[in-house]
Amino acid sequence: MTNKEAFEEAKKVIVGGVNSPVRAFGSVGGEPLFIKKGRGEFLYDIEGNKFVDFVLSWGPLIFGHCDKTISTAVSKAIKKGLSFGAPCNAETELAQLVLGEFPHLDKIRFVSSGTEATMSAIRLARGFSKKDGIVKFAGCYHGHSDSLLVKAGSGATTFGTSSSLGVPADLAKHTHIATYNDLSSVEECFKSGEIGCVIVEPIAGNMGLVPGTQIFLSGLRKLCDKHGAVLIFDEVMSGFRASKTGSYGLNGIKADLVTFGKVIGGGMPCAAYAGRAEIMDLVSPVGGVYQAGTLSGNPVAMAAGIACLTKIYQTPNLFEKLNKKATFITDTLKESAKEKGIALQTEVRGSMWGFFFNKKPVKNYEDALKSDTKMFAAFQQKMLKRGFYLAPSQFETCFVCKKHSQKSLEKMADAVREVFAEL
Repeated sequence: MTNKEAFEEAKKVIVGGVNSPVRAFGSVGGEPLFIKKGRGEFLYDIEGNKFVDFVLSWGPLIFGHCDKTISTAVSKAIKKGLSFGAPCNAETELAQLVLGEFPHLDKIRFVSSGTEATMSAIRLARGFSKKDGIVKFAGCYHGHSDSLLVKAGSGATTFGTSSSLGVPADLAKHTHIATYNDLSSVEECFKSGEIGCVIVEPIAGNMGLVPGTQIFLSGLRKLCDKHGAVLIFDEVMSGFRASKTGSYGLNGIKADLVTFGKVIGGGMPCAAYAGRAEIMDLVSPVGGVYQAGTLSGNPVAMAAGIACLTKIYQTPNLFEKLNKKATFITDTLKESAKEKGIALQTEVRGSMWGFFFNKKPVKNYEDALKSDTKMFAAFQQKMLKRGFYLAPSQFETCFVCKKHSQKSLEKMADAVREVFAEL
């Protein structure tokens, strides 16, 4: 069966043929790859093609596909049971691993997805601040809960919409949209008097890779302190990816609540929200903010997360090496684009990297939207034909993993030069 045939078959029974919109390749054209297996740095599709993978399941696979340590841990856990719906010691062990490097985070609650984590963190923040208003930033994506699908990035950006059908106006009116990296726009939102929390990706990865500046992020901390609002850092993507401690390792700013996901599950569905005890103790069964989940803290996901984080902590100079790989890629992109007169902007944060076909540096969502998406689509498709799997949207982030070899990176550099010459 070809990828095209598989896609047509899927569309008969799955909405759009995919279970997450960006996978449909709608903004780059062609058919999505249907994957048969992953191994190390490579993906293999059902047609037998092999690709160097820079998507890595959108971030979790920091050690590549089928990492032996993580796979072994999962296999051992499965033999004892897939789910208990009851406490197990693995939950405590993973909690200790996640919190251990963050002096400002006292307690944690595990859930199964990033959407659950951010939705629950916002409910908790509202419960603590006793205010309904939320500030979020155009282009930042925090999952698909109702309050947050207002000018969202990621898949919503790819499909050219700024909101979603089915979101009640009464909920949306409490969500105030500010401009990323612009404190004055946040100050305007606070004038409403109803702001109970600010949620932000400190390293935005869902409008492409756009890091928050030190001035911006420290300014958010000061504004929240001034107005009695809860500051939430959404590190579902950047946590244990930008550095061993996500954005905190780069900027030292202490958010009141932090959401995690992706890497902490080692490839299994796992996410969490964490914060200081004063706030977290409002969560049921201790406090009055209700949140529950049948598969939250399940032993298989916990085992994968424990193995992944333990390996991160025990691998010497891991993030320095990953940053070097990511920088090699972006340097190649910049140099090759310059040689051919192609406007290009690049960013790197630890093992995260991204690029925009844009004449000016991208600091916010409005800047990102000025990128040449047709150029990106052509580039992505030409790289795919040469065996390199990049995110199928201009408004996503790419990643490197420990398994990416210098040989593959150099082959990619050659492919980039060829493609830019064609473009």
